[in-house]
Amino acid sequence: KMTQQMRDLQLAQARKPPGPSSPNAAKRLYRNLSGKFRVNYTSFDEGSLVGRGEKEKLRKSYLFQSNAALFEAVELQDLDRVQELLKHYSPEELDLNTPNSEGLLPLDIAIMTNNAPIARALLQAGAKESPHFVSLESRSLHLSTLVREAEQRVNELMAQVVNEAPNADCSEKEKQLKAWEWRFRLYKRMKAGFEHARVPDAPSSVHLSVASSSSLQVTFWEPLSVNSAVVTKYKVEWSCSPTFSPLLGEAVIDKLKELHFTIQGLVSGTAYHVRVSAYNMKGWGPPQASTPPFAIPSNWREYDGRAPRRRGQAEALDHLLGQVKTVHQHCICHEPCKNQPQSRKHSVSKSLKHLFHPGSKFLKTLKRGLYLTAIFYKDDNILVTHEDQIPVVEIDDTYSCLLMQDFLWFTKVSCMWDEILWLRQCVTVSQSSCSCILQTRFKMLLAISQMQGLLGIQDLGQVFFEPIKDKQGNILIVTLKEVKTNQTFESVRWVPICKLQTSRKSVSSPEEPTALDMLLISVQEKLAYHQRSSHALSPGLYLGYLKLCSAVDQIRVLVPERLPNILCHVKIRSNPNISREEWEWLQKMASVEEPVPTESEADSSQSPLFQELQVAIKELMTLVNIPLQEAKDFRLYSQEVLDFGDQVSFLLLLPPSDDVCTAPGQNNPYTPRSGFLTLPLQIFELGKDR
Repeated sequence: KMTQQMRDLQLAQARKPPGPSSPNAAKRLYRNLSGKFRVNYTSFDEGSLVGRGEKEKLRKSYLFQSNAALFEAVELQDLDRVQELLKHYSPEELDLNTPNSEGLLPLDIAIMTNNAPIARALLQAGAKESPHFVSLESRSLHLSTLVREAEQRVNELMAQVVNEAPNADCSEKEKQLKAWEWRFRLYKRMKAGFEHARVPDAPSSVHLSVASSSSLQVTFWEPLSVNSAVVTKYKVEWSCSPTFSPLLGEAVIDKLKELHFTIQGLVSGTAYHVRVSAYNMKGWGPPQASTPPFAIPSNWREYDGRAPRRRGQAEALDHLLGQVKTVHQHCICHEPCKNQPQSRKHSVSKSLKHLFHPGSKFLKTLKRGLYLTAIFYKDDNILVTHEDQIPVVEIDDTYSCLLMQDFLWFTKVSCMWDEILWLRQCVTVSQSSCSCILQTRFKMLLAISQMQGLLGIQDLGQVFFEPIKDKQGNILIVTLKEVKTNQTFESVRWVPICKLQTSRKSVSSPEEPTALDMLLISVQEKLAYHQRSSHALSPGLYLGYLKLCSAVDQIRVLVPERLPNILCHVKIRSNPNISREEWEWLQKMASVEEPVPTESEADSSQSPLFQELQVAIKELMTLVNIPLQEAKDFRLYSQEVLDFGDQVSFLLLLPPSDDVCTAPGQNNPYTPRSGFLTLPLQIFELGKDR
């Protein structure tokens, strides 16, 4: 018989049917589920089901089995099975935080049997302890009740087995007896685990850093001791007093995927002390003070009151563009625009049918001139015309030498795909000057409009950083766009890239391939570049390496091939903020004759940043293949921290002033050998802002 407390618990919630009550039963259940772990419940043969009601009934039955399997896996201490269930089912599907008929949760069983690996896996999945254990006494009473009732049930079944003659009923009673004996041992082990447990030690380490002018970031690590029960939550406390009296605030952390917390809403310039304590089923352990013992919310801009570089720039540019449009909106050349929208509202599936229209103006071959091609790809497939050709349109058949300034102008236009019609009308007005440059750029706009019209798509994607040129005088500007939608397009031909490469019949010799052949040969490299250039950095503070090289008509910047939209870099730390105190220290370092700090300064007040920079500089020099002894002539850029949003910031490491930008023909000792490329500076700036 249950205690009154457990009777109330059972009345307050729907009673769950008990799961398998023995190891053998659990194994049978696992065998039933093992073939289905790698698929969803919809992988059942739905052809045998009649109506949604039966499907939903089967789904609920299957999910109940997974819930029972989770309890059995925890009870049997089967870590692999627990991880498999957590991987294939959501916490809601597993009823992860709903007690079973004994008033227990999977996490309760794991921590009371002191199975730390399973407990950590459950905690990372969002598991909680039972809310009914409001005190140590209630948990102890509940465990004693479970042990007593299991023992009573074992004695009753044992008496029945001894007194009854051998028959089918007796065999069933023996099975029940074995199952209850196993459960009796489990409950005794849980009770012993609870009784022998003690409160946790303090966290092994607590690190405090300045996250912004109004917040601090607290990072902590688990207690070192493995003899106490599993820690299930942490408490962060903060105060302006080292005695923590009065206490300004506290936060309980029960989501333990990452052991850190950001204290928000603090006062800039005020010192705050922080400490962290751990909790297990026996209660809260002693607190651990942070290192350093206090921190002051601040930001490097407070050093001289500097405003963010880009504050208001986007709004100012939008306002300027609006003014330009207002000036041109009454031009005669814009009258045809009033009756047609700037952005065509064709659906992609409908508009892409132009690709297969016999009258489309896509080109099959190039005849000495300037051309535009648009590459749309999805996974390993590429979009082609009805003749299995990559879409190509002509820009100018008399243009055999693309000037870099024209190409860079085209890349800027790619930021305004939706404004092409308006830009075209504006350039038309200016054509009276008969400027060759304006005529070329007008033809570029016409080609863009033609490509957009034939494809029915406004956004042609990102321009590849250099055009393709062949020895026949053809120049091919390439745009790249990834199609991520799962929509199935009608009458659209997606061709595997490998098939397109093998099936195309080249009309050129291997020694002098045409621009189209060169495109097909290198298309996978270009797609890889496009994908890598859209990757974002994880939050943090980075050390970047600035290296430029100049040519006759452009300046190029060194970037890594794996992330071409960012300077060569290494990560200094996960906290992107530079505090005022750290910036003051950097300013002092910039004023001394030796730009790179010496070992004797490691014990300075800013030693954490000093040590982080030392590690980062060594790693960066190794990355760019520069001997470390040459770093003594390098400098940290001390005018500002480069902020890219709120989550990413950069400090720059510069070569000696005479070697930041290498002139044509000049020997360059600070350029790495492989794994890097140089982009035109304007292309890099556009890619960085995307």
